[in-house]
Amino acid sequence: MKELVEVIAKSLVDHPDEVVVTEKENDKSITVILKVAAEDMGKVIGKQGRIAKSIRTVVKAAATKDDKKVIVEIMQ
Repeated sequence: MKELVEVIAKSLVDHPDEVVVTEKENDKSITVILKVAAEDMGKVIGKQGRIAKSIRTVVKAAATKDDKKVIVEIMQ
């Protein structure tokens, strides 16, 4: 999941070198934390959160074969 979020985020932002993705795994869930530069927050979130919602949808679809819940958090 980490690599998937990283590829998507780096293709969206102006400063791909500042994209940092970390992953925390529990028994039934995986939390993916995406950190981007302050000026790239709007590009990752999108108008009314549409891009962020799309990223979460793609990651959840990829995680269905693992039977784990995936949470994507976007931070500065």
